[in-house]
This record gives sequence, structure tokens and C-alpha cells, in this order.
Amino acid sequence: MKFTKMHGAGNDYIYVNAFEQSLPQDLSALSRAMSHRHFGIGADGLIVIHPSELADARMQMFNADGSESEMCGNGIRCVAKYVYDHGICRKESLAIETGAGVLALEVELEAGKVQRVRVDMGEPILEAGEIPTAFTDTPVVNQPLEVEGQTFEVTCVSMGNPHCVIYVEQATDDLVLGIGPQIENHPVFPARVNVEFIEVESRDEVRQRTWERGSGETWACGTGASAVCVAGVLTGRTNRRLLNHLLGGDLELFWDEETNHVFMTGPATEVFSGDWPL
Repeated sequence: MKFTKMHGAGNDYIYVNAFEQSLPQDLSALSRAMSHRHFGIGADGLIVIHPSELADARMQMFNADGSESEMCGNGIRCVAKYVYDHGICRKESLAIETGAGVLALEVELEAGKVQRVRVDMGEPILEAGEIPTAFTDTPVVNQPLEVEGQTFEVTCVSMGNPHCVIYVEQATDDLVLGIGPQIENHPVFPARVNVEFIEVESRDEVRQRTWERGSGETWACGTGASAVCVAGVLTGRTNRRLLNHLLGGDLELFWDEETNHVFMTGPATEVFSGDWPL
């Protein structure tokens, strides 16, 4: 089975083209095997690019632990690059079907190849039960959450998948690697949750580290960065336009007050291709 390794700001996935080849039935097991950093290719997960009756292509995403997720902001930028660069659909305006709906993307070209992609991430979901979370207040802003004897103020947003945003003075390993998995699996989040630890540098700029549901710490999270843009406005910490520095690179975010849509712009990079023995 042919595959292509790609990353968006260091958030790396294995991409498989289902337009041209058949796939094994158990994609969860395939994701676990291919994503393993020592015994496989190594990735944050697997993304399958399918034909779609609703859009130019359909994106199906699996985390490294084999769990299926609704959306990935960095992953969908790479899907757009793959679809354009590999000739599936040579349009600069693309529509990609995801588990969170059909999203619109604009590609930025250099020498005929996609370098960056702007994604209309849609409207943030702020209803507590729809995120989902067991918190009763809506929106969930600066809510106290006790973990391991510590109390954190959390702000929760869904961008098609659930996010818990926490503002800290320093996003340390103890927080990200220690507290992150505890919050991911906290009973207040019935579908588990992605956790963002945020350092605010100014009203226009933040730094983010992410503990991603099903994958552990990732070098970037596009849906998470979008959620952080929304959370910054809701908590009064940052503006609607935001530059977010992640471990793997920078993302530009904008929460449009008129449309209520969040727009994310960032890089998409192809690393290598190969054959995986089935």
C-alpha cells in the first residue's frame, strides 16, 4: 500500500490515497502499526483521503492510538496540498469533507506546489453539552477544574473536536506531560479532550503546547490553535487576530466577528513517500 508522510507545522501524519487503492478493513489497527515511532513509520496518526459525494475529497483521521477523530487542522491543510499537488483536484479553492462537516480551503502556491493553506474552520461550538463537557455553564469560560490536587481555570471550545484551554505562566513538561493526560481522561469530558497550555506574550501573540487526545504531545494542533483564538477573546486575554507559536512552527488565526467563523493559515509539507507491506 502506497503512503505519503506529511506534516503541518510539525504535526505529522501518514496519508493514504483511497482514490487509487483499496485499504485494509481495520484502519484503527493500521494507524497504530504505521504510526508507531519505533516499529512503524512514525506519526501522530493516519489520514485517509477518500472520494466524496459532497466535496472534492473526504478526510478520515485516526490518532496514533487507533481512535478516530472528527478533524485535524494541520492534517486538513496537508490533505489540500496532497489533493492539489497529486492532481486529484487542481483548484486553488477546495472543499474537503471531514467528520466535522465540509470545510473550505484556499491554497497558496509557489512554483506550482502548495506551500500554505488557509482553512475556514467554521463556527466554534460553545454549548457545554455539545463540546462535550459535563460543565453546566455556557460558555465554559475560566471554570475551575481540580486535577491531582491542583485547581486550573479552563475554557472549553469545540472546533469539531473538543478542546480545553488553560493559560499558564510557563507551559512546563510537568503540566503538559503530567497534567495533560489527566485532563484528557477527566470524567468531566465524556469524549476525552485535547488540552492546550498557553503562554500569552501580548494581545496578538501566544505560545502553545498541546496534549492531543489519542496521540500525546504533538508539535502543533490546528483545531487547538483555533480554539485558543476563540478562548483568548472569551477570556479577554487576546485579540481576534492571533499569531500562535507552536513547537513545530507558527499559525495565523482570525475569529471573524461578522461571520463567527475562525480562519487558520499555516504551512503544509510533504516529507517522503513509500510502500507499506500489508
